[in-house]
Parts: sequence; structure tokens; C-alpha cells
Amino acid sequence: MAKKDDRRASIKLTTVDDLFSTDESRADAQREKVMDIPLSEISDSPDHPFKVKADEAMLEMADSVKQYGVLVPGLVRPKTEGGYEMVAGHRRKKASELAGMETMPCIVRELDDDQATIIMVDSNLQREHIAPSEKAFAYKMKLEAMNRQGQRTDLTCSQFGNKFEGKKSSEILAEQMGESKNQIFRYIRLTHLIPSILEMVDEKRIAFNPAVELSYLAEKEQQDLYETMQSEDCTPSLSQALRMKKLSQGGRLNMDVIFSILTEEKPNQRGKMHIQRERIDRFFPKNFTEKQKEDLIVQLLESWHRKRQREHER
Repeated sequence: MAKKDDRRASIKLTTVDDLFSTDESRADAQREKVMDIPLSEISDSPDHPFKVKADEAMLEMADSVKQYGVLVPGLVRPKTEGGYEMVAGHRRKKASELAGMETMPCIVRELDDDQATIIMVDSNLQREHIAPSEKAFAYKMKLEAMNRQGQRTDLTCSQFGNKFEGKKSSEILAEQMGESKNQIFRYIRLTHLIPSILEMVDEKRIAFNPAVELSYLAEKEQQDLYETMQSEDCTPSLSQALRMKKLSQGGRLNMDVIFSILTEEKPNQRGKMHIQRERIDRFFPKNFTEKQKEDLIVQLLESWHRKRQREHER
């Protein structure tokens, strides 16, 4: 009798909805839909490497959202504690907030951390203007996700076959991004720079190639370098960066060495005069910037030159 009851319990009866639903309606129930989700329920990805600024382009996007709405839905994934995490569409979310919208159209998709990372990086790398720091952290995040996945084919290959079979994740990423594998790793090196120097790279005050070599300096050495660059208003050339890297690897790089390298005469600076700071600092107020000191020196020299001219005319 007990066996008969177990058999009955194991039999799954077809529901009325299943009996009268079509294949099309069942497929539609499983298909992803666009939902209007309150912005208050969408949190940004905690590791999002791309900067979302309220700049002129963002204000233009906000005006467009206010007039036409969000034309391309964002992509979110549900959070275990409730609400959603933005995967693709951080800029659209910011524009919606600036436009005074309360909701945003989004596709909800179940994604693990690595899937979400790869989609987030790929969707943002399509933008026209990407800062070196953004590309550096994006490449690093995607490569780490691909390595953890063990080169899964569902996110990197088409249904017609795995064209990346047998290749390393770095080679796959290089082909996808249209970069050489070496260039991918050079960008990733930038993630080893301290934030203040990395910001100078984004602002194009330090060129890419010297920045890659400077990334090998220890954190304290980079901090000393940044302070010297600020005080002397100069940045290293590629050859200077290479020398500092070599000295760092030999344990012979310190503040004095950095100062001597940065203040040496460069081929394109012939005739530039350097004055030891301790010889002139005592003549200036402590709050004077380097630019103020330079302006005052030039002003005094011009005054002295005019005085000499008047003496010669007598």
C-alpha cells in the first residue's frame, strides 16, 4: 500500500494551464521581457571601471531622455538581498536620474559574476572615448573573468563553432579587442600606478609608454615621483622612466635620485637653466606656487633689464 501511495505521489499531473497553452505562449513566458524598474531599486556594479561623469555629453543624454525616454533598455541582474544590480547601462541610469525619471526600462537576466563582468566590459568598450585607466581596469577584469571561466564558449564564440579553441584567454581577448596580446598586458600594467599618477595619464600629462615603465616602481617610489613632478612641474621621458625602473629594481631609487633624473637637461630642453631650490626658496612666501615664483623672477629680471637700458642711454 505504501509503495502504491509513493507511485501516485511521483506522478505529475498536467495542469489546466499547460493543457490549454500553446508552444508559442510557453516560449513567450520564458522569453526575456523589458520591465520599467524604479531607479531606487537599481544599484551600480561595485567594480564598474568606467567613469560616469555629469559632463556635457551626459547633460545632452539627459535632455534626450527627458524628451524621448531611454530608447535602449539597460541590463540588470537580480540581487539575492532584493533589488537589482546594473550590468550594462550605467550612463543611461545616470542620465535618467538627471532627467528626473523615476523608472528605467531594463532587461532582467540571471548572470553570475564572471558573465556580468564580461558583458559590462564589452558594452562599455564600444564607446568612442575611453580613458587609459578605464581600458586598463576593463581589460584586467575581463581577462580575470575569462580565466576563471576556463575559456567558456557560450560568451565568446558563435553557434557555428569555437574559433578560439586551443587559445589562451589573453589571445582571445586580444583578438576581440583588436589589440596585440602585448598591448593588452601593457594596458593592464597601468593598474599598478598610484591613482594620482594614473590621473595624469588620463589627462595626457604623462605619455602611455613612460607610464607603463613607471608602473614597475614601488608605491613609495611612485609617491616620491609624483611629489617631485608637482614641485618641479615636469614629467619623465621614456628614457628617464626606463632608468628609474632599472634603479628601482636594483634598490637604488630614492627621492634625490628621482629629483636628479627629472631635473637633468633633456635633448629638447637645450639652454634651459636650473637653479637649486634651496638657493631661492628663502626669498619667497611659503604659500607661493612654483608658477608664482617663476613669474616673480621674470618680473624682477625685466625690471633689472629696463634699469640697465636706461643707464646705458645716459
